[in-house]
Amino acid sequence: MNEAEAFEALYFLAFERYGASALWSSRPVQNPTREDALAITHSLRVEGDLQARALAEKIERACLAAI
Repeated sequence: MNEAEAFEALYFLAFERYGASALWSSRPVQNPTREDALAITHSLRVEGDLQARALAEKIERACLAAI
């Protein structure tokens, strides 16, 4: 899996796990960019639990690796 696929997979995982609870104010996009993925990390941290926070950190690392 390349870096772009990594952050995309994590992006969709975030919506699958936390869409209703932490990402209720966001809508997933079909082809997310790094910016789209980074945009949901704040909500994961603020609205989510400890596991959502860890997922936000994984998304950020994957986005940085994709640069």
